[in-house]
Amino acid sequence: MVGKMSQLQHLRLIIETAPCSGAWNMAVDEVLLETAISANVATLRWYQWEEATVSLGYFQKSADLSNDPVLSRLPVVRRLSGGGAIIHDDELTYSLALPASQRLFLKPPELYDIVHQSLVEGLQELGAAVSFRGQTVKKAEEPLLCFQRQDEHDLVLAGCKILGSAQRRRRGAILQHGSLIQRSSSVAKQISGFADLCMLKIPKDFAQSLGGRLAKTLSESWDVGELSDQEREIAQQLTEQNDSHVQIR
Repeated sequence: MVGKMSQLQHLRLIIETAPCSGAWNMAVDEVLLETAISANVATLRWYQWEEATVSLGYFQKSADLSNDPVLSRLPVVRRLSGGGAIIHDDELTYSLALPASQRLFLKPPELYDIVHQSLVEGLQELGAAVSFRGQTVKKAEEPLLCFQRQDEHDLVLAGCKILGSAQRRRRGAILQHGSLIQRSSSVAKQISGFADLCMLKIPKDFAQSLGGRLAKTLSESWDVGELSDQEREIAQQLTEQNDSHVQIR
């Protein structure tokens, strides 16, 4: 639970009901980070993917995918955050953009724990025995895929990683986003989702339930909103730019 002194004063909650392209999803994340910088607005967004898509960590190279005959055929985008590549398919993804004026901004590791603890509680209510991974030993050479890497903040179920998050700071604001795998993808059967591992039926209002729980945890007040016309226009411009980092191919 977040102490009152650490809670946000206000939070905008955006829940995308229609799956979108990878390029659009990454563009919107970038726009929300810029909104946090320029307008001092905190936003929590939940979204989905219209097709299986690879997102590379900020420092990964697209050439890293060339040796994989499956991944090399998928659409590829680049996240603002670091970490390993993610195959986004049947999952829920969240992004949280915070201005520097927010107390939670000052403690990035604590932000992981606050967000993940809220998600643990939501998943446990659904019947999934999810927990934090806890202390790990870093490898000298990490696997290509994020969900084959290990971090103490990971959420795990039956020993399998089902959620991981990453952060990016930019000009006085922070973006944290994470992927919650619901079911295994046909292009990455080696990675299981929480519904696969405990044979759960996912409720239709699952995103709304998790989103509302997390918003209440983070903020004294929050409302369900949407992108402004200006935010949507800028995101569309980023999506259409062939040389934009959000869309590699």
